Amino acid sequence: MSSPRILLVDDDQWLLESMATWLSEQNYRVSVCATAAEAKHKLAAGEFDACLTDVCLEGEDGFSLLRWCRSEKPDLSVILMTGYAGPDSAVDAIKLGAFDLLTKPIIDQELTVALERAMDHRKIESENARLKTELSRRAGLDTVFSHDPRMLRIFDVIESVADTRATVLITGENGTGKSMIARTIHRQSSRAQGPFVEVACGALPDNLLESELFGHKAGAFTGANTDKIGKFAHADTGTIFLDEIGTATPAMQIKLLRVLQEFQFEPIGSNETQSVDTRCILATNEDLENAVQEGRFRQDLFYRINVIHLELPPLRERSGDIPLLVEGFLKKATREVSREIEGFSDEALEIMMNYDWPGNIRELENVVQRAVLLTKSSKIGADLLPPQMLRDLAGARHYMTFSKDQTLREALEGPERQIILDVLRANSFSRNLTADQLGINRTTLYKKMKRLGIDTAELHD
Repeated sequence: MSSPRILLVDDDQWLLESMATWLSEQNYRVSVCATAAEAKHKLAAGEFDACLTDVCLEGEDGFSLLRWCRSEKPDLSVILMTGYAGPDSAVDAIKLGAFDLLTKPIIDQELTVALERAMDHRKIESENARLKTELSRRAGLDTVFSHDPRMLRIFDVIESVADTRATVLITGENGTGKSMIARTIHRQSSRAQGPFVEVACGALPDNLLESELFGHKAGAFTGANTDKIGKFAHADTGTIFLDEIGTATPAMQIKLLRVLQEFQFEPIGSNETQSVDTRCILATNEDLENAVQEGRFRQDLFYRINVIHLELPPLRERSGDIPLLVEGFLKKATREVSREIEGFSDEALEIMMNYDWPGNIRELENVVQRAVLLTKSSKIGADLLPPQMLRDLAGARHYMTFSKDQTLREALEGPERQIILDVLRANSFSRNLTADQLGINRTTLYKKMKRLGIDTAELHD
């Protein structure tokens, strides 16, 4: 480990050289200067672990340097030295942000203790920052509830690419959590402290969308009475999330291609080129490859945004996640209404797990919120589920009726075969992943496939 680096500031040349020599002997790397202006220059140009400065300096004093450090170098420990310390001086110095105040003549042991405390404090602050970052990264994934193998693979990709500038394309049906995944990528990245800006591209006509993304100058068009900063500029040093990108017109696609290639653009009505350091995440529920083939989406733009592709499965294909999602949404909803609710009944959960969820995760969250608002007991029963879910259940039960010539096992074979086929297709016909998702071992899956006449080789053809 390298020796701590100290900046020593004092206009007494003899004392400056004497302290510098002694500190070097104590295994500190020491830089010296005689004025606050020179100290600011050195602090701005390099990294230091602590700054030891006299209060009385020519020109700006030590307190002025301390205030500059608090503003420009908030993590730096600043120790003040003075020959005129009154009884309240230390308190005043600490209030201004000094780590310590030492009175001249300074005893070697006193200086050693102060510096060791400053180094220990810096280590603790650094470790706390590291832990906060790690907790934040973990919390980013913890907000996305899933045990589904496909989602777990997506989480692995997120962890791999989050801290890069690579463009990410998220696809999936409406309500599958594309915005939530985009925010997770942002929180997992080193841009987490920067802005996250979301734009619903399908909600605005082309001319307003251009102004929304790139901004405009006053007088650029009717109604543009003042300058406007666009979303790309707002997202500088952070992340911009362009939702419903498949709705962009051909003209807008050309403008987006340029900004995604160069991260430069001109506001409407301006000839001044702006550059931004922005990470771009895009999402759509459309099949962009098909849109390219039909000529509705530029092929070069598709290749530009399809660097990292995350395809989110619909909720009906990951029904095993429903109890986990319900638990998470239930905690959130109960916090908002300040009520103690134990959870959903087994019957209600069974109905939810067998429902098709056309609105996906968004619909599930709404169902949970509705039930929390309506329930008068600690246990939420099936009667508080939306009528449509109960009607679908009744229809499913009617479909499941069987003739007197069938055994129960024979009647269940049709639905069981369909479930296994759906999970196989969702997992690209991986038997290991399918068995994991169904909660059975691989041997049991093989036996079921053989009994139900499922041949994956034929399905691939």
